[in-house]
Amino acid sequence: MFDLARLQAALTGTSYGGKLRFLPVTGSTNSDAMAAARKGAPHGTVIFADEQTAGRGRGDHAWQSAAGQGLYVSVILRLPLPAPCLPLLPLAGGLAAAEAIRAASGLTVDLRWPNDLLLGPCKTGGILAEAQTDAGALAFAVMGIGINVHQRSFDPNLATPATSLDLESGRIIDRQQLLIALLECLDRETSALIEQAGNNILARLESASTWLRGREVEVHGPQACIGVTEGLDEHGFLRVRTRQGLVLVQTGGIRAVAAGRSAG
Repeated sequence: MFDLARLQAALTGTSYGGKLRFLPVTGSTNSDAMAAARKGAPHGTVIFADEQTAGRGRGDHAWQSAAGQGLYVSVILRLPLPAPCLPLLPLAGGLAAAEAIRAASGLTVDLRWPNDLLLGPCKTGGILAEAQTDAGALAFAVMGIGINVHQRSFDPNLATPATSLDLESGRIIDRQQLLIALLECLDRETSALIEQAGNNILARLESASTWLRGREVEVHGPQACIGVTEGLDEHGFLRVRTRQGLVLVQTGGIRAVAAGRSAG
């Protein structure tokens, strides 16, 4: 379990100090945070749980959230961002999560657009950003981050094989230290997003991901296609060069091209 007093003390001076809400068991921390935000919960409110019974990933995919095994956290963000910048939020969350994992475990995360945290070919976490806008500006957003920490086994039928920080590092990673690092990094990344209009985040994503340029991928979702990635546009959308031309992918996800399929 988490030591809430130590957590509060460690986060003093950040946007999240004094705003932690811990739930031993809940359905979904993102659902809880969205409800709290609609009732006026302030910027920096953090809702995290030891277990989720209905954890959600992007596209309402289920996220396995066994008790005591992972980090399941959602943060309410009230930021002065115009609506066109909202797609940058999960990318900023990915950078924050990658840096926190490196700090807590020494592992290097590969960021797969738009929201997956990979260690080698296996997924160890993901980002779920949900938002409500008002007159073209952000009213609030909820950034949900799930990270596999202690898990030792996974469903073999997952679209992307899964792993955990313990399995990859060969040691037990402290969830509390990981949570502190995550919130500190997220504080820095959201500040940078506001101050630099996303330019710095986009440049660092190019360095933090092997998926953004020169990678043959299958796009899943409304803009399904096969092609080679050519980086991000200024809003964080993915450029994919197909045989028919350039596709600007705004929603959906990507995977490595399955055997026997090719854009060429």
